[in-house]
Amino acid sequence: MIQLTQRAKQVDRRPMNWVERIYLWNVLIGMMITLRHFFKKKVTIKFPEQTRYYSPVFRGLHILNRDEEGRERCTACGLCAVACPAEAISMEAAERLPGEEKLYREEKYAARYEINMLRCIFCGLCEDACPKDAIYLSQTFAPSNYSRKGFIYKKEDLLIPDPVTQPEEYKKALGDRPDRKKISKVN
Repeated sequence: MIQLTQRAKQVDRRPMNWVERIYLWNVLIGMMITLRHFFKKKVTIKFPEQTRYYSPVFRGLHILNRDEEGRERCTACGLCAVACPAEAISMEAAERLPGEEKLYREEKYAARYEINMLRCIFCGLCEDACPKDAIYLSQTFAPSNYSRKGFIYKKEDLLIPDPVTQPEEYKKALGDRPDRKKISKVN
């Protein structure tokens, strides 16, 4: 048989005096706390004019990379989808048709590639699992949206601009990556 050794604490039920009844002391303590915080440095950031500093290892929006000729690096191997613990990545592989050598590097490519940002935990395991360095997490935030469908990013939304037809946009897309040599590496 188990014996209970702890006793219940007794609540102080003494009647309040007149100072305690008007709560003046508690109001003064609250005002002192308010005044102390009033003179501290403000932590609010005025967003459009100011931006917050983020760590160099911050993981933001996913990007599907291209090589220098503008071809997609993704070969639809599915390792990123397998490595994702939240199961946020879904893809369908397709075979390359004859005459499409300029568009794709390998015989297989991702016909459909989607990332559900509501499920993504931004762990970076998809980036680590990719053998072709086709996906990486940039330093930009995923924008807000008003519907759930807006948070499902398709391949067209994730691909960086083509360096052959849009060189300025391609350089801009590379500008937010701390280690550029990983992007420019050709496998």
